[in-house]
Amino acid sequence: MARFFIDRPVFAWVIALIITLVGLLSIRALPVAQYPDIAPPIVSIWSSYPGASAKVVEDSVTAVIERQMNGAPGLMYMSASSGNGESSISLSFKQGTSLDLAAVEVQNRLKTIESRLPEVVRRYGVKVERAADNVQMVVTLSSSNPSVDEFDLGEIAASQVMNQLKRVPGVGQVQFWGTEKAIRIWPDPSKLVALDLTASDIVSKVRAYNARVTIGDLGAGATPTAAPINANVVSDSALSTPEEFANIPLRVRADGSAIRLGDVARVELGASDYNYSSRVDGLPATAMGIKLAAGSNAIEVMKAVRAVMDEQASLFPAGVSYQIPYETASFVKVSIQKVFKTLLEAVVLVFLVMYLFMQNLRATLIPTLVVPVALLGTCGVLLGLGYSINTLTMFGMVLAIGILVDDAIVVVENTERIMVEEGLPPYAATVKAMRQISGAIVGITVVLVTVFVPMAFFSGAVGNIYRQFAVTLAVSISFSAFLALSLTPALCATLLRPISADHHEKRGFFGWFNRTFALGTERYTRTVSNTLRRPWRAIVVYGIVLIAVPLAFMRLPSAFIPEEDTGSFMVMASEPQGATLPEAMTALKRIESYLMKDEPVKHVFVLGGWNEFGAGPGGGMLFVTLKDWHERTSKHDGVNAIVDRVNAKFGGQPDRMVLAMNSPALPELGSSNGFSLRLQDRAGVGNETLIAARDQLLKQAVEDPVLKNVIFAGQGDVPQIDVTLDRRKMEALKVSMDEVNTTLATMFGSDYVGDFMLGAENRRVIVQADGRQRVSPENVGNLRVRNANGEMVPLSAFVSLKWKLGAPQFKRYNGYPSFTIQGESAPGKSSGEAMARMEQLMADLPKGIGHEWSGQSREERISGAQAPMLFALSVLVVFLALAALYESWAIPAAVIMVVPLGVIGALGAVSLLGMPNDIYFKVGLIATIGLSAKNAILIVEVANDLVKHGMGWVEAAIEAARLRLRPIVMTSLAFGFGVIPLAIATGPASGAQRAIGVAVLGGIMSATVLAIFLVPLFFLWVGRFVRRPDSNQADASRDITSAAEGNV
Repeated sequence: MARFFIDRPVFAWVIALIITLVGLLSIRALPVAQYPDIAPPIVSIWSSYPGASAKVVEDSVTAVIERQMNGAPGLMYMSASSGNGESSISLSFKQGTSLDLAAVEVQNRLKTIESRLPEVVRRYGVKVERAADNVQMVVTLSSSNPSVDEFDLGEIAASQVMNQLKRVPGVGQVQFWGTEKAIRIWPDPSKLVALDLTASDIVSKVRAYNARVTIGDLGAGATPTAAPINANVVSDSALSTPEEFANIPLRVRADGSAIRLGDVARVELGASDYNYSSRVDGLPATAMGIKLAAGSNAIEVMKAVRAVMDEQASLFPAGVSYQIPYETASFVKVSIQKVFKTLLEAVVLVFLVMYLFMQNLRATLIPTLVVPVALLGTCGVLLGLGYSINTLTMFGMVLAIGILVDDAIVVVENTERIMVEEGLPPYAATVKAMRQISGAIVGITVVLVTVFVPMAFFSGAVGNIYRQFAVTLAVSISFSAFLALSLTPALCATLLRPISADHHEKRGFFGWFNRTFALGTERYTRTVSNTLRRPWRAIVVYGIVLIAVPLAFMRLPSAFIPEEDTGSFMVMASEPQGATLPEAMTALKRIESYLMKDEPVKHVFVLGGWNEFGAGPGGGMLFVTLKDWHERTSKHDGVNAIVDRVNAKFGGQPDRMVLAMNSPALPELGSSNGFSLRLQDRAGVGNETLIAARDQLLKQAVEDPVLKNVIFAGQGDVPQIDVTLDRRKMEALKVSMDEVNTTLATMFGSDYVGDFMLGAENRRVIVQADGRQRVSPENVGNLRVRNANGEMVPLSAFVSLKWKLGAPQFKRYNGYPSFTIQGESAPGKSSGEAMARMEQLMADLPKGIGHEWSGQSREERISGAQAPMLFALSVLVVFLALAALYESWAIPAAVIMVVPLGVIGALGAVSLLGMPNDIYFKVGLIATIGLSAKNAILIVEVANDLVKHGMGWVEAAIEAARLRLRPIVMTSLAFGFGVIPLAIATGPASGAQRAIGVAVLGGIMSATVLAIFLVPLFFLWVGRFVRRPDSNQADASRDITSAAEGNV
């Protein structure tokens, strides 16, 4: 193959240019993302049940839907939450499941149990949405115009913005943290009593007078005689203003006078609910939280959302503007730019290393030209496979740079050596060089490609991460090998100039370098010779390495991915149970004021009435976006330092919770860093036992030095009034249960009784008792209902009230009642250590209490379980590939024996720097396995070839080591310098870069330093098991025997 391109250099150039052109076109079409589609496809089910307690919602809505969803095709796990008046269920499906088909399946299953849901729930509607669990963008509207208040902003958002945002491709759900307008009817119970009216009277009359009537046509259809005209018959019976609703007659007296709705109720154009309050950068606002659809691209969605908001902003009233105070796309964008800068730095460093050894600009340019061609070719393949330019593929390309030039370096170095030693011209030297090393190039390529193959077959989020590296590296290495057998020899034959024998005897720095390297080569050759004849020291060193590797693995703490400074964080806050929304907002404003005054923040968005732990008037959260990274260069201004200061200042209070959390590097897998645990009642032991187990676990975790910020991610018990109905008295008084339930639900829970048109928008009509009549338990007893005899009966006649504490929220995970526990590892500890300690603490919990890890913790467990199999398969496929290539079981053993030499370096490097065994370290370790084998192949291939040509095993091993030292050192240094930018990275995405860079750098250093001495010995050892078919068998046996005798 190489000879074909040596004779046809233009053909080689054409192929390279076509690869380059395809790559350039692909780059423009490749989407840009932080990570690939890692999160499982998620379908969410939302329903509302106004006025219902969390327990009622749990029993009558959530449990009914959840049971029906069990067994859905591809369902991995599901979580459910029941709160006061609302239910949400999140269904996570296996990777590869069609999100559209999953949503259809969910809709179909919902349809079969729709009749079993309460009528109010059906009226509000059960929504099915395809969205991730976490908010990844917040859009707010604020106003500098005093005449536009928070409710006006809510109506602008609901009528002008929400529908537009929902239509943006990639948006899965728009969560509205504001309120649209509604006709609010606020009955005064005392006036109802005075006029012998009930809540049911109001509801029935409003529905009757606000009905939309369909009448028909005049003259349409069959008529006895020809109709003179055809016309629609219409009646505009629907109401649209507060005045029209207030004028509804509730009762008409005999004298013709009427009691109207306005006589007993306050009717106004108000808000549909008063559950949320928000602020942005100190101004009142309304807000929308955007959750992405599974598989969507955060950067593309961000661009589209900004375009939509810019278009809508021109339609806003004067003084109204929009902000995006929180989003994850900026970190994605900056991360990709940072990795691209690292890529360029790596290319420059690799070029300098090559020039140092080759000392010839033409020779240095030849391997350098391979890099852009191979990388651009890789981009073309990535586009064809449906991949994106993301952090993982970019890391793969940075790692590949040092590997890409390896094959070309070997070709150029061998060609130059032959030109110097044998005086051949470039063409002839290239032909001879390719005959010698084509097998080694193929062998190296097979090893480096096959070592990554097992990574491509793992499933789930971890498998997707592995697959990005595997495909990127395998494709780029394949292009490198092809170019090393095509373009590189063609360039060597045409660009290189004849070299004299004294080429390396230069003056100045290069002369000193060459003399030093030549002297080092002589000493190295003598050391190898002595090692082969007296190998005991080498055997001891290798034995120590074999023992140290498993010990180092066991001592290395585990984690999933490194923490990153994403440029943002969140603060969860909860006031004492029973607190109101105004009290929560007062506390949130204190945190807001501190952040805006004392910390380097760009935006602070405050949301009262909701946080990641659930909805409730006493809770809230802040989304904080920090100034850009170049404005926060000191550790004092890093996100972790700021988070620690917020927790120190506002946390640790016994009666309230404030917890600042760094935003996760993988928002698709959780809302925060650290661990997430679901404590479950698996044996039906009951809620009280589950609560006791939760409290026991939290108490022990808070005191444990390995853990920090361990909290119950939910809401504690709140004050409740237990309404008990005396059914015997109700029967005696002839009061129906339906009448009582309707009255209570309407007056205290609110009743959605119809719609009205506000401009072009359909809005709700809601009935609820006036706020002044909902402030004490006595207000319940003062309500009256009409019995079967038409008499008014006070509820106090058959109702008893009792204060108690009750749960405002119930959660389930995979069908079991559960509590969510979140926490972090203490400084100096890893998430793996924290998870292990939590499992130790849970061993003491009562029987029947189980647990499951969720979010990133679940993936960390999967990653840890898969790692041993991954490493074993990688080594196995390398061995099998080499066995097939060399038609030998023994020769590949000499290559495989070098693997621990690289692994120990990677383990040592991360251990010295206190880094954990995370997913990036695992990828680096796989790369180290391949690179270690590559160096061994360079020696073993030449030594094996020398043996075939009649040289003794010892002499062949020594000569191969001498010949291959320079290319091994050059390629190893090129690769090492290529990953230095990763190992010393700072700023956004630096955690991931350092994790993989340090591992690979440590691995290639140890693999090179140790392997160049031990690989010749490994080759000699396997020679004992190789039978030579030619006449030199006896010579090889004598060499091995004499070497063994020299060891005695």
